[in-house]
Amino acid sequence: MSMKNYDYQYEELLSEVRDFGRVKSDRTGTGTRSVFGHQMRFDLTDSFPLITTKKVHLQSVITELLWFLRGDTNVKFLQDNDCRIWNEWADKEGDLGPVYGKQWRSWDIGGGFAIDQIKGAIELLQNDPDSRRIIVSAWNVADLQKMALMPCHVMFQFYTEELSDDERDAYAAKHPGQKVPERRLSCQLYQRSADLFLGVPFNIASYSLLTLMMAEQVGMAPGEFIWTGGDCHVYSTHFAQVDEQISRAAPCDYPTMKLVNKPASIFEYTHENFVLEGYDPAPAIKAKVAV
Repeated sequence: MSMKNYDYQYEELLSEVRDFGRVKSDRTGTGTRSVFGHQMRFDLTDSFPLITTKKVHLQSVITELLWFLRGDTNVKFLQDNDCRIWNEWADKEGDLGPVYGKQWRSWDIGGGFAIDQIKGAIELLQNDPDSRRIIVSAWNVADLQKMALMPCHVMFQFYTEELSDDERDAYAAKHPGQKVPERRLSCQLYQRSADLFLGVPFNIASYSLLTLMMAEQVGMAPGEFIWTGGDCHVYSTHFAQVDEQISRAAPCDYPTMKLVNKPASIFEYTHENFVLEGYDPAPAIKAKVAV
């Protein structure tokens, strides 16, 4: 667990792609600079990796994650909670086809049966925490053509490890009065297509938050969130915004995220369960999403 409370990983990746990325065409016809294959690691033990060189709208991050966990695929819930990030892909009824929530919660296996991958992951974490099969996938090949947008963040895997005696002592010192967990939970995401300026800050925050929630539900300490990107790109329409962001002062310390009033299940969290402290970002930078 080597990461500090602050780091330059995200900003360094932006700079690398801006300066050395290959010019590539893309599905939207916008054009990008791109590199293939990159990894960032974020320590969740003491901080929450919400980018500080521009403000990230955390409420939208939370709303989208809760929407995924509901198994929802219509934008009404998002819009009712002032989150409009999926509007461009929805049909006139607000439907998106069998996107993330459908695959996470109700992967169709035929005959009227479906698999709830989130429940399955929790059961494995509780009963077989050393399993190498604690994986959730959104890349359902049979459903891809029915989706308004094929999954960009395609699969994630959980990994647990026992805490050493020294690590348990350190945890007890930081969390007086709390039960000391036996294990630590980490998560790695593979993102096949990574819109670095607009999408990736959301994705980092979303899956870090999911890791905290899963850890709380199964009685483990948070470990790391590991982001692995495939096609890591900056759209040509975002070059000016990336230049502005990189020119800003060095990143501030990341904030902390507290989970309060633990609900009975992973599916019962609301916005009120999350308390962000110490977030002091630079102003937001607006940009249009490439559709």
